[in-house]
Amino acid sequence: MSRSLRRGALAASALVISIASLAACGAGNDAQTLGVRPDNAAVSVDDVKIQNAIVITQPDPGAQGPAVVSATIFNNGRTPQTLDAITLPGTNAKVQLKAGEGNGPITVPANGSVIIGGKDNASATIENGHEAAENGDAQEVVFKLSKTGEVKLDAFVVPASGYFKDFGPTEIPKPPAASPTGSPTTTPTGEAGHGSTPSGEASHAAGH
Repeated sequence: MSRSLRRGALAASALVISIASLAACGAGNDAQTLGVRPDNAAVSVDDVKIQNAIVITQPDPGAQGPAVVSATIFNNGRTPQTLDAITLPGTNAKVQLKAGEGNGPITVPANGSVIIGGKDNASATIENGHEAAENGDAQEVVFKLSKTGEVKLDAFVVPASGYFKDFGPTEIPKPPAASPTGSPTTTPTGEAGHGSTPSGEASHAAGH
């Protein structure tokens, strides 16, 4: 076999191995973390990697109600970290964090990860989400971790529909109840109004 053919064979083998490696990674934590598209925002700072970060609003455009931040946080360090806060710079939004289990902080274990968003996972609820984020925008989101500090990225803002339905806000505003049909406020027949004299008594008085 010529040298050029051997080089071509080696390059082809390397390509196959690379694709197999990517497929194996895709079948691991990264692909299953949120079940969302892999082209969402991701960033790495020191031992922390944040992947699939998105802001998910109400499913109906213009609906008032909370939004959520959804992401996966990886900790490649030797010590656990806590997620102390999430902020949305440039807005007045307040983000309420809640662990998946119990009432403690959201903890990212050493050499592990934590999912924010989705059933039974930790959550990050934007209380005034309809004012803080608009669909189609790229909103800056800051994750503050106990050891790494602030990790910033720009996250897409999408409604809780289709691909993102299962990771959106759990509190969906109910449509306003229809007001009951107005009933007349007339005085029932046979009952005199307050302060008036019954007709029978008036005729009796006129005869005296």
